[in-house]
Amino acid sequence: MNSNTIVLERKERIATLTLNRPEVFNAINEQMIAEFREAIAALDRDESIRVVIITGAGKAFQAGADIGELTRMDPIQVLKWNNGIVENFKALEGMRQPVIAAINGFALGGGLELALACTLRVASEKAKMGLPEVKIGIIPGAGGTQRLLRLMGKGIAAEMILTGEMIDVQTAYRIGLVNKVVPHEELMKASEELANKIVANGPIAVSLAKDAMEIGQNLPLDAAIQYAQKNCITCFATEDMKEGTRAFIEKRPPQFKGR
Repeated sequence: MNSNTIVLERKERIATLTLNRPEVFNAINEQMIAEFREAIAALDRDESIRVVIITGAGKAFQAGADIGELTRMDPIQVLKWNNGIVENFKALEGMRQPVIAAINGFALGGGLELALACTLRVASEKAKMGLPEVKIGIIPGAGGTQRLLRLMGKGIAAEMILTGEMIDVQTAYRIGLVNKVVPHEELMKASEELANKIVANGPIAVSLAKDAMEIGQNLPLDAAIQYAQKNCITCFATEDMKEGTRAFIEKRPPQFKGR
C-alpha cells in the first residue's frame, strides 16, 4: 500500500508503516486518519505479518494534529475528526501483532499519543516528546491523559500534561517512557532487531500474551489473572506448543507455524 499520507512496506514477517507528510512533520489530517485505518486493518488480517513497526518520514515521528485543518472545523466536526483518531488507536492496541514505535524525531501531541498506543517504543537519540496541548488552550484528546497515566503514574503524567513541556529522549528513557535509545542512524536496524526477537517466538503465544496485557490492564488483578490463564491454556491446544516443547527437549530452534 502506497498512499499520499502512509507508506506500507512488508519484509518477510515484519511490516513497516511510515507516516508520510514530512513537510508538516507528519501532522495528522483527515486523509491520514482514513489511510491509517485502512493500513492497520489490512495488517491485522495479514497472517504473514507478525510484528508492525511505525515510524515517520523526515525529521518527525509525528508532531500532532494539523492545526490548520482543525481551525476550519466546528466543534461537532472536530469531535468526529478526533473520534477517528481515538478509534484508530484503539484498533492499534487491539491488533494481534505487537507494534513497535520507532520514534525518529518529534513525537508531540497526537504523535506521542500514537506512540503510547504502540506496544513498545524505540527512540532515536534525536527524539523529543511531549503533550503540549495546554499551551494552545486544549488538552490531549486521543488518549494521552489516560495512557500516559497508566504507563508512568500520576506524578510524571501530571507534570508532562499540565506543563506541556517537551522532554528529551534520555529523560524519556529514564522514566520508562521508551524501551531503548539508539543512535539516529541505527533506529530502524534496532527496531527490526527487536521485531525479529519477537518473530522468533510462537506467533499464537505472542498474540495471546499481548491480548492478555491489553485486556488485563483494565481489569481488577484477580480477573486479569483469570483472563490470562484462559489464554495460557488455549496455547496448550496448539501445534506450536507441541513443537516448542519438542524443540526444547531436542535442544534445537523451534519451527513455529502459527497453528
